[in-house]
Amino acid sequence: MTTPDPARQGRPAARRRKLAASSVIFSLVLLAAASPAFAITGLAADSADQLHTSSPLSESAVGPATGAAEQRDMLFANDVNKLIDAGTTGQVELPADVDGRVQTLLKRALALLGTPYRWGGSSTEGFDCSGLVGYVFRSALGIELPRVSRQMANSGEKVDRNALSAGDLVFFSRRGKRVDHVGIYLGNGRFVHAPRTGKDVMVSSLSEGYWSHKFMQARRVTGS
Repeated sequence: MTTPDPARQGRPAARRRKLAASSVIFSLVLLAAASPAFAITGLAADSADQLHTSSPLSESAVGPATGAAEQRDMLFANDVNKLIDAGTTGQVELPADVDGRVQTLLKRALALLGTPYRWGGSSTEGFDCSGLVGYVFRSALGIELPRVSRQMANSGEKVDRNALSAGDLVFFSRRGKRVDHVGIYLGNGRFVHAPRTGKDVMVSSLSEGYWSHKFMQARRVTGS
C-alpha cells in the first residue's frame, strides 16, 4: 500500500485558493473600471470637454451655488483682499504692477482656493478646470468664455511663454497635442487651476515640475 504524499495532497487545495483569490481581484478591477471616478481621476481635468463636444455646459446643469457656499466665498474673498493688498497671498507673490481689472480677476480666482474639483462643475459648489476659468472671468470681468478649454484656446490674443502677464490663460495637454487643461496665470511662474478629481482649486508652478512640461500655449483675453 502506497503512503499518500502530504505535499501532493495539499496542492489541489492551494490551487483552489489561488484561483479564488485571482477571481476576487479580477472582480474588484472590473468594478473599479466601471466607476466614473476611476475613469476620471488624473485624466479629465476638462471634464466638460468630454461630456459636450459641441454644446456648452451651463452652470444650471450642475446646480446653482447654495447660500452657504456663497457666504464662504465672500468671507474668504475678504481675507484674500487683505493678503493681496499686503503684496502676497500665502506663498504666492503677486506682481506689484497689476492693473485694476487684472487685480479684480486674481482676487476672484484666489478667493476660490480650496473649492473642490467637481466633474462638469462650474459653480462654487465645485469646478472642473474650464468651469473655474469661465466662472472667474464671468463673475469678475463680465467676460463670457467658451465652456471647454480647447475652445478657450482660440480666444483673445496668443502670448509667448516668456511674455506671460498676470491674468493670462495658460493651456496644457496631458495626453498628447490636444489642449485638455486650462488655468489662470498669477505671475512669478504660478497659476491657479482646478487640477483633477480628488484635488481642490490650487496654485501650481508653471516654471518647474509636472505642469512646466505639459504647457502648450497662452492667451490674453483681459485686454491688459
